[in-house]
Amino acid sequence: MQVYEAPLRDMRFVIHELHNDDGFGNIAALEEFTPDLVDAVLEEAAKVAQEVLLPINRSGDVEGCTLENGVVRTPSGFKEAYTMFREGGWCALASDPEWGGQGLPEVVNKMTEEMICSANLAFSLYPGLTHGATTAIEGYANEDLKRFYLPKMVSGEWSGTMCLTESHCGTDLGMLRTKAVPQDDGSYKLTGSKIFISAGEHDLAENIIHLVLARMPDAPAGVKGISLFLVPKYVPKDDGTPGPSNGVSVAAIEHKMGLKASATCQLNFDGSTGWLVGRENKGMEAMFTMMNTERVSVGIQGLGVGEAAYQSAVWYAKDRLQGRSLSGVKNPNGPADPIIVHPDVRRMLMTMRAYNEGCRALSAWVSRALDAEKHAADPEVKQRATDFVALMTPVVKALFTDLGHESAHLAVQVYGGHGYIAESGVEQFARDARIAMIYEGTNGIQALDLVGRKLPAHMGRYLRSFFHPVSQFIEAHKADAQFKPMIEALEKAFGALQLSTGTIAQKGMKDPEEAAAAATDYLRLLGLVGMAFCFAKSALIARDQLAGGTGEAAFYKAKLATAQFYFDRILPQATTAFLAIKAGKASMMALEDAAF
Repeated sequence: MQVYEAPLRDMRFVIHELHNDDGFGNIAALEEFTPDLVDAVLEEAAKVAQEVLLPINRSGDVEGCTLENGVVRTPSGFKEAYTMFREGGWCALASDPEWGGQGLPEVVNKMTEEMICSANLAFSLYPGLTHGATTAIEGYANEDLKRFYLPKMVSGEWSGTMCLTESHCGTDLGMLRTKAVPQDDGSYKLTGSKIFISAGEHDLAENIIHLVLARMPDAPAGVKGISLFLVPKYVPKDDGTPGPSNGVSVAAIEHKMGLKASATCQLNFDGSTGWLVGRENKGMEAMFTMMNTERVSVGIQGLGVGEAAYQSAVWYAKDRLQGRSLSGVKNPNGPADPIIVHPDVRRMLMTMRAYNEGCRALSAWVSRALDAEKHAADPEVKQRATDFVALMTPVVKALFTDLGHESAHLAVQVYGGHGYIAESGVEQFARDARIAMIYEGTNGIQALDLVGRKLPAHMGRYLRSFFHPVSQFIEAHKADAQFKPMIEALEKAFGALQLSTGTIAQKGMKDPEEAAAAATDYLRLLGLVGMAFCFAKSALIARDQLAGGTGEAAFYKAKLATAQFYFDRILPQATTAFLAIKAGKASMMALEDAAF
């Protein structure tokens, strides 16, 4: 059974309590969004997630999308849900008010995204990709394109996509073949095919605006010759209504492992009219603006699925009777005890809970930086926020999706045989979560980006945005007798991270394969330390609240218990990651290709 109730209390905790000392300070541009207003928005988002999107999650998975005469039909209820979602202003939550957005803080937007992803991950891709597309258009398109396209995209009347992948090239976009031929009127004619295009065709919006990577005639080879183009499904008339078809057709929809209610399309562009976004041959610069926005959002997808999987597993563990507690009967009036009494079931539930709370806390920290990067008046604060976002984007994308996928599989395990059959609903979580580790750059690519680009950038400046607050926190709380073991564990893991950073820098300069071999373990280590930092801060806040006689003792006691579990049972993975990094590439690369 798919169960979900938005974790609003924990969301309020990470927004209002946890990160007040994050170094980014109060942002004047966001002062109108008071705690009461933020809480009201989150409560309304929870209603949409629970009452509108959750009921069509499993039915959408069963029905899937269909292709009829070149048009993709979404499952029953999706069009009505999208109309309600758009009319309620949810598409425009964090967008710039200049284009009709509400301009809410990114931290509120990310919590809303989490709820939507928990309730219906497939649905979330339709408005989610549009938000990413508007980011690229706003940052790089000329004023005419922005003023014509952004208002309708921000409102959700028109949706957006990103068209990168071709059948012969995935991550290596320098190999793409789609052509863009300049026209006398300043437009371009695009010809080529793209695959794996999420929300590439559907019946939810009246027009679909594709951002397409293509190559102009005589463009330089490789990624240095790629440009970005805005290509609408229908060429709009001057009044903004959809005009004639623009030569964009659907060759097929992909038959996927999961996310069956999300239309993933193979698209053909046959002389389609498009307009240049940004500069010639600089399309990757503009596209990465969208991709980085999407990478953070994909991380939130992992968290969202993990939370839904956890709640469904808890429901089942409390309801399913099997065996007796090893410490004595807990349900004397029944034939057996609920399985939540068993230590191994508790291990799985607590692991999922700790993953979710840790990821949510870390996502709020990154979201605060996103807000500061955009709105901070102090140039130093803005730069530090930009550095932190750059460093943590691959961590959020890769770690959160890894842990969300693991949580989905743990939910199946809690259900046992019932989890493996479709009727339970939890096997859908496992299938839906799997793609998040792949799209927007596989998690291995994220790790390579972290160690290959982010660590050495500006002589390691990005790392200081993370290292400084963690080291300052450790130094400030080392004398806290009650939490000494926790702070010492954080200090040990942080030390392993520092040593690993030095090891990668030293070995990587001599042999790039050494850095690449350590990349995935290093990303996990950085993320583990980041979550440990958040949990340690959470524990101190919970202790102080309980000492002050809070009326929410149960919440803060649970926060302490989850933090302790994280330090006892999850943070020790940092040692494993450190040892793997220290071992180097030798055994990884030793086997001859022919021996595999």
